[in-house]
Amino acid sequence: MKNIYVGNMDYATSEQDLRSLFEPYGQVENVSVAKDKFSGQSRGFGFVEMANDEEANKAIAELNGRQVGSRALTVNEARPREARAPRSGGGYGGFGGRGGNRGGGGGGRGDSRGGGGRGRDRGGDRGGNRW
Repeated sequence: MKNIYVGNMDYATSEQDLRSLFEPYGQVENVSVAKDKFSGQSRGFGFVEMANDEEANKAIAELNGRQVGSRALTVNEARPREARAPRSGGGYGGFGGRGGNRGGGGGGRGDSRGGGGRGRDRGGDRGGNRW
């Protein structure tokens, strides 16, 4: 089984459109179009799983760069998703450091580069020391 990345898709491309594009090359097991989690609109890329590696390689070779609608598709073997490093900076800023209630202090980094919290009445978005 081979997982194929399909990028630079028109935002109107549906999962059925994507399936129809790959089916002439062999058996398509699964199709998914990445969607924005808030709006539900396509993010312009998707994935196709094909059962046979040889058929998948043929589909990749034939479809990469093909004009579909107003866009040239990017089609290649999908790479495994890389694990993201945990975010540093900790917490939400708050009222630490010298910011007092005018804005967040250093925001958890412990130096003047950290992003502060919003603060109560002004200025906290920039973080760091205000004096």
